Amino acid sequence: MTDPIADYLTRLRNAIKAKHRVVDVPASNLKKEITKILFDKGYILNFKFVDDGPQGTIKIALKYDLVNKVNAIKKLERVSSPGLRRYVGYKDMPRVLNGLGIAVLSTSKGVMTDKEARELKIGGEVLCYVY
Repeated sequence: MTDPIADYLTRLRNAIKAKHRVVDVPASNLKKEITKILFDKGYILNFKFVDDGPQGTIKIALKYDLVNKVNAIKKLERVSSPGLRRYVGYKDMPRVLNGLGIAVLSTSKGVMTDKEARELKIGGEVLCYVY
């Protein structure tokens, strides 16, 4: 697998389209941090790290509106890829849906959202957009 973050986002996207309640994703430290951000911002219902085998898995419970059966995540978009990395400074930080969505960044201070990086005045690699 050349791009594990794209695989992570694709698994989430496919589970949302198939209306699954829970999705299992192979774990890594970067994926765990992205999952924590999605939970903190209210895009997923819950998550659990399962240590089975050398790598482990992440069980993610997806969040749906009970009345309309609409998911909290409208779109997951991979920005930076292994072939073309996208780096931004804090002054050029992208605003996703005019501030309604989030951009997940990998910075020198760890994985964080665009708003947190703007407050700390640090740039980094834009991993994905979520809205």
